[in-house]
Amino acid sequence: MIPYYSLASGFLTGKYRSEKDLANRARGEFVKKYLNDRGFRILDALDQVAGRYHSVPAVVSLAWLIARPGVTAPIASATSLDQLTDLIEATKLTLDPSSIELLNTASA
Repeated sequence: MIPYYSLASGFLTGKYRSEKDLANRARGEFVKKYLNDRGFRILDALDQVAGRYHSVPAVVSLAWLIARPGVTAPIASATSLDQLTDLIEATKLTLDPSSIELLNTASA
């Protein structure tokens, strides 16, 4: 499987945490559907795991997908060098089983 919207239109980067964050954003309408209890649980888990690894939610999100059985390659795009760096860092991050479980439970 190759997930197309691996970062959920940017939601899993952590930059969209309220409807106010969506104002005047190109992907605002796509992201709005994630602003719910499940979405906020996932962001909280991403923040926790990112803290453990001194990383950021985008890197952890992609590393989590890479760790999933059956995922061949998550598709993600970058519009800046910082975002490209995050994409590269995700390929180097190996999450421990407790981090994967935390993220799986949050997203269930």
